[in-house]
Amino acid sequence: MFKDSFKKLRSTKYLCILALFIALKIVVAYFKIPVGDNLNIYFTFVITAIECTIFGYGPSMVSGVITDILGYIVNPYPPFFPGYALSNVIAAFIYSLCFYKKQIKLSNIIIAKTLVNYIVNVLIGSLWSAILYSKAFIVYLTASAIKNTLLLPIEIIILYLVFKMMIPILQKRNLI
Repeated sequence: MFKDSFKKLRSTKYLCILALFIALKIVVAYFKIPVGDNLNIYFTFVITAIECTIFGYGPSMVSGVITDILGYIVNPYPPFFPGYALSNVIAAFIYSLCFYKKQIKLSNIIIAKTLVNYIVNVLIGSLWSAILYSKAFIVYLTASAIKNTLLLPIEIIILYLVFKMMIPILQKRNLI
């Protein structure tokens, strides 16, 4: 599966599409809803999920790192921290595991979003916030757990509706 996904990086067509996904994630990251200290609602998860469906593990994980670096260059706040790039890589891995070369079903979406929300956003994100902002890990963990638990059903519905709309288009264009 890894070799197969990396082969797409040899194609000009797929490199251009990947570059568009990176740009799209950077732009969409500007549209956030702040809900607390270093706690925001973002919509980049939708683009990342579609990207992972098309490209799979390798390119999507590379895209996560590039997106984090370019996103910081475009908007240097908060301070650059490589942990966030690692978070993007882990999220891309999880989405790829659930969506790449698989039939997209509600169960896959629920599993992917739950894993990303609790492993990447709550656990790892709280660790990065504690390191960067010097508050206790449990403070960030609690706030993040509440936010991600409340958002989980909404994000699952959003992802389901987007996939329902996008899958026929992606299939028609032979992208999946």
